[in-house]
Amino acid sequence: MQTMKYQAPWSRQLKWITALTSVILLGIPLLLLDKAPQAESRLYTVAILLPPAIFVLSALFAIRGYRIERTALLILRFGWHTRIPLQGLTSAEADPEAMHGSIRLFGNGGLFGFTGLYRNSKLGRYRAFATDSSRAVVLHFPERTLVVTPDRPAQFAAALQQKISA
Repeated sequence: MQTMKYQAPWSRQLKWITALTSVILLGIPLLLLDKAPQAESRLYTVAILLPPAIFVLSALFAIRGYRIERTALLILRFGWHTRIPLQGLTSAEADPEAMHGSIRLFGNGGLFGFTGLYRNSKLGRYRAFATDSSRAVVLHFPERTLVVTPDRPAQFAAALQQKISA
């Protein structure tokens, strides 16, 4: 079976959060450099370097897309990918309301994506690799739940359901 690739479109919310956070993260060093003290301070150097480092690291973890292979789902990043083995997958369903009411337990809440551990009353605790919650596809495994947000959620879920049936 051939591999299937899906894009990870950004929601309006993600675009706004990323834009505003980027302005803040890249603006802080500029403001600090403008008011730099005469004596060199390690804390001041860290304050100047840390925001751009956060920006770059977050950009490296941005989700570019998803690829379904024979035995795994790949979360495509810039220059690398996260491999999710499909062994044990019990269901895959498109659910545009799956992430509603979620609380982030650990992870990124909007700088280049919504990734990490989340919890809500509908899914319980789950791991998200999301860019647009209205395109959510929920993957149920015996001991975990994942949410991804491909550009064609119904087709993505159907392709995974086919793998479960096979």
